[in-house]
Amino acid sequence: MSFNTSSRQLSKTDEAPEDVPSQEVTPLDSPEAETPEAETPEASVPEADAPEADAAEAEAPEAEAEAPEADAAEAEAEADPEPEAAEASEVPEVPEVPEVPEAEAPETETPEARTSETTTSETGTPETQSPGAEASDVDVPEGEVTPRPRRWRRVWGGWREKYPVAARVLWWTTTAVALAIVVVALLMPTQADKFRLAAFVRLPVEAIFGAALLIVLPRKPRIAVAAFAGLGLGALTVVNFLDIGFNEYLGRGFNVVLDWSLFSDAEGYLQDTFGKGGALGIAALAVTLVIAVLALTTTSVIRLGNLAARNTETATRTTLVLAIAWVTCAALGVQYAEGIPIASEHTMQALQFKTEQVRRTLRDEAEFAKIAKKDDFANTPPDQLLTGLRGKDMMITFIESYGRSAIEDPVMAPGVDATLTAENEKLTQAGFAAKSGWLTSATYGGSSWLGHSTFLSGLWISNQQRYRTVTAGERLTLPGAFKKTGAWDTVGVMPGIQKAWPEQKFYGIDKLYDSHKLGYKGPKFSWSTMPDQYALTAFERLVHSKKHDKPLMSTIILTSSHQPWAPIPTLVPQDQVGDGSIYNAIEKAGKKPGDIITDSTKSKEEYGKSIQYSVSSLINYLLKYGNKNTVLIFLGDHQPIARVSGNHASRDVPVSIVAKDPKVLDKIADWNWADGLQPQQDTPVWKMNDFRDRFLTAYGSTPAP
Repeated sequence: MSFNTSSRQLSKTDEAPEDVPSQEVTPLDSPEAETPEAETPEASVPEADAPEADAAEAEAPEAEAEAPEADAAEAEAEADPEPEAAEASEVPEVPEVPEVPEAEAPETETPEARTSETTTSETGTPETQSPGAEASDVDVPEGEVTPRPRRWRRVWGGWREKYPVAARVLWWTTTAVALAIVVVALLMPTQADKFRLAAFVRLPVEAIFGAALLIVLPRKPRIAVAAFAGLGLGALTVVNFLDIGFNEYLGRGFNVVLDWSLFSDAEGYLQDTFGKGGALGIAALAVTLVIAVLALTTTSVIRLGNLAARNTETATRTTLVLAIAWVTCAALGVQYAEGIPIASEHTMQALQFKTEQVRRTLRDEAEFAKIAKKDDFANTPPDQLLTGLRGKDMMITFIESYGRSAIEDPVMAPGVDATLTAENEKLTQAGFAAKSGWLTSATYGGSSWLGHSTFLSGLWISNQQRYRTVTAGERLTLPGAFKKTGAWDTVGVMPGIQKAWPEQKFYGIDKLYDSHKLGYKGPKFSWSTMPDQYALTAFERLVHSKKHDKPLMSTIILTSSHQPWAPIPTLVPQDQVGDGSIYNAIEKAGKKPGDIITDSTKSKEEYGKSIQYSVSSLINYLLKYGNKNTVLIFLGDHQPIARVSGNHASRDVPVSIVAKDPKVLDKIADWNWADGLQPQQDTPVWKMNDFRDRFLTAYGSTPAP
């Protein structure tokens, strides 16, 4: 009865047992050869007389229970068609040789023999089963054609048989690629400047633990665990890519809780820089890459897990050797170079960091809400606010991406410093004076609104969650303080705002002039909706030149120095600014974003030119329209992106106060700021959120928490 059991197992496997001759395989492209059966008289054998039959029937459920495992093995063969693993099913197809009937002696045949023969006839001998036939949970009825193998197996088997060397090369190449994908994903740095060969030739402890686990697991749990681990590794790889991008542009890693909302801003930036078609193409490419990463890491882990399971002894020895090597290197602190240990825990550390980041972010919301409620000037009476500036025409102006690197970087500094020196001389000749210092911004490379809100509110607004919290409250801002006195009208000139802006109320701005209300008819300059010179000219025409019962407190945000710094507008005669149509020719003649966006040196050069343009536009406006009561505060909102400011650059930005009235600057003499528009290296550095309270105190405001 052993033939009966073997027959059931054979129908559920993809490989022919060694004891089955390969020439007995049923041809795949022709009807199955019928095997002549010996004529046996029908006999009814009592159950008691046929114990072997009972055993066969008892073994049937067991054979059927093995079918899922065989089906899983068939799926493994599909996912991992190793040449050696399927040789038995790819032997040349030879028509089956009919069996020769044996002469029978009915008068001497015993009931047991008849029972055995009948059972063998019903189930089919091993020689009549096709190794390539698809497994089923029931026996194929007598006289029916055995199911043919799947088409992919016939095609692959034929190609592999025809090109065995190429098949082996393909198998080994695929396995090597899978291993490389997993290792790179486990060891990938989160900063572009840390990519080096030594970072990828280390021993990742996560791979050693993973291999040990997959080796001992049964097939189905192994596939499930491998798929889950592969998807997790793929997701972590995507986050690593986001970390690289955020570190490159914003000087920090990706926050998995807060930063998803920034993708809408990124989409707008891409549309303004590359057009809608280009932005759509980049978005489609990004989605495709995400799907590809998830698919590649998942299939790679499954493939390696299956390979380890098929070669358990070798995989176990290899894993043990690697584990010993890892422990030894970790204990001895062996490193390729400083900060690059051979024994790596990179992925585990990354997961721990992200987990802790999520916890900190969730805790920060409640903690910051308490901090935001504390305000030393919240209850100061209006007549005790800003008494030292009464009657002054105030301007607070932000210059986009105006950072410390513009003044100190060897590529950008020569041009920017020359411009600051020249403009300061013009101010001096016109009777103005200036003092300058450094402020450490709450943001870097982008998210300008975080810098604006930090400076104006006196709170450290370093993420979107804090921004939403503070703008939903009633914190006293600098424009709000001027408004509270009742002695100033507050206006905002913000050409970068292109949609509804509910934060206007929070900042205490009475009248807002956004990109739609400045009358501009010229072209956009990449992200910037209009040149700074035009925005200031429109401010003069629409607001400042009008008669007012009160002086103005104006908040102005200039955008011409916003990345990608191509094309850059140029200064035109003031009487030719008009409605901005003059800039059409300037925009067409300028450089394209694609000309500089991938070149760090060119980006630095064009960034420096954009800062020179913005500073010159602002100082020219002050010289032409300022008077003895004008007080200008201008500063940068953040440093430019890391590709321009340099890796690990500070977050410092310059800040200057300019006025004709010497009493204005005398009140801040104890700040120890540098004279002129250019702060020095030893000039004091404050956190940006400290400015509000220092400014309010210096100019006559009485604290009243």
